[in-house]
Amino acid sequence: MTLDAKILKDLSDRRGRIFVGGGEDKARARHNQGRMTARERLAALFQEGTFQEIGMHIRSARQAGVAHQKDLPADGVIVGTGYVGGRAVAAFSQDFTVAAGTLGKMHASKIVRAMQTAAHTGMPIVAFNDSGGARIQEAVDALSGYAEVFYQNVLLSGVVPQIAVICGPCAGGAAYSPALMDFVIMTQSHAQMFITGPEVIKAVTGKTTTMDEVGGAVMHATVSGNVHFLAENDAHAVQLVQRLLSFLPTNNSEEPPHRLSADIDESPDETMNALIPDDNMRPMDVRAVITRLVDGGDFLEVHASFAENIIVGFARIHGMVVGVIANQSAVRAGALDIDASDKAARFIRFCNAFNISLVTLVDVPGFLPGIEQERGGIIRHGAKLLFAYASATVPKITVILRKAYGGSYVAMCNQELGADFVFAWPSAEIAVMGAEAAVNVLHGKELKGAPDHHARVAELAAAYRAEFTSPYLSAGAGYITDVIEPAATRWTIGLALRKLRGKREMRPPKKHGNIPL
Repeated sequence: MTLDAKILKDLSDRRGRIFVGGGEDKARARHNQGRMTARERLAALFQEGTFQEIGMHIRSARQAGVAHQKDLPADGVIVGTGYVGGRAVAAFSQDFTVAAGTLGKMHASKIVRAMQTAAHTGMPIVAFNDSGGARIQEAVDALSGYAEVFYQNVLLSGVVPQIAVICGPCAGGAAYSPALMDFVIMTQSHAQMFITGPEVIKAVTGKTTTMDEVGGAVMHATVSGNVHFLAENDAHAVQLVQRLLSFLPTNNSEEPPHRLSADIDESPDETMNALIPDDNMRPMDVRAVITRLVDGGDFLEVHASFAENIIVGFARIHGMVVGVIANQSAVRAGALDIDASDKAARFIRFCNAFNISLVTLVDVPGFLPGIEQERGGIIRHGAKLLFAYASATVPKITVILRKAYGGSYVAMCNQELGADFVFAWPSAEIAVMGAEAAVNVLHGKELKGAPDHHARVAELAAAYRAEFTSPYLSAGAGYITDVIEPAATRWTIGLALRKLRGKREMRPPKKHGNIPL
């Protein structure tokens, strides 16, 4: 006995209507803009033939027992699971061609279902945000739906990686779901993210502004820091998701995807020695060091356009996945400020939640001085960095490349803040403050007005460096594991990472610490 042909045709017809979303004309219009449809984004993300949809036939909420007059295919959001790089991932993609991708109660319930699936099975969650906001006709039901999504975001935090892609409008309360996720990718065209747009701002404050100024991708990547990666278009955004996932574990109970088949190469890298300027006060682009340090120069920088005085990102060193944190002396001399502290602390917290070892490259003259920094709360923000490092229980390796002065020496994960190994290059200077500043404090009065003032300061600074800043002084006191040749850095870190792989560190039982937010 075979299934009735009419039943099979009905199934096929229903699927066909759902697959076309808002219609071929709307899909064609998106293609003309160089954009993908909601289903195309998921098709590009997942390996072919692995996507299984959840809730395809769900319809929008009924009011007084009567369905909405207009049929909304898939209720404006495509939800399901598939494989990315051989590992299971859950995802949802809002469909702007259907009711502008607006969120109603059932739309939200589908998203929640995807997030619950991620939680139960230990899958990362990827969200493609492209929505006109709350579905007005569903009133408080839509707001309830948003709250359910936010709640799931918080439950998943630290359990599975959460990645948001902003590829269209993401306005008002809808912006808080991406903000609660671990990483935000935003396309540079057609995407906006804001709480209040230019019209509302003008109506309330009288100030005229543009969408780019308050909700554009470049603004969020450079000024607000809400966006971690800029994408040229939808296809590039999907590629960034795939590359990011290649460094991350699927959940917090697993190790990241290390590649440990190869032996550690002990060959020195003489090029590393040549990267160091003769003068420690001259800027040094730390990206050149990172490129030599990591496998194949493959470094995925996070937040590349925000707080550029510190660099964070993912890489592998002799196959081990690591999170790299590095002062960038080519920007603001590498000094720590409010934004740099926030950026690094957030990244460290993510790595710790997902078992990713931390490698810190130190070249820091101190915390950035200034009235704006003090009034802006640099004490509180700098304390976030201290808290993040001190609370991290993953393996922590610190390499002092050049300068490490004062409180910033501690804030960049010294031994007492919990580093498992601290190595220093022979060029490192570790002290309460820089030599010139120390001379001015110690000898300022006697040198004031002297005809050979500059020469005397230089002479005394050289003597101070030799006596008080040498890495061998710190090594002799047991604060540094070893002073190493720069050429040996990659081998030294790689070997240490392998040895620390089984690290276990117990902390006092408590509900959670109170990070200075």
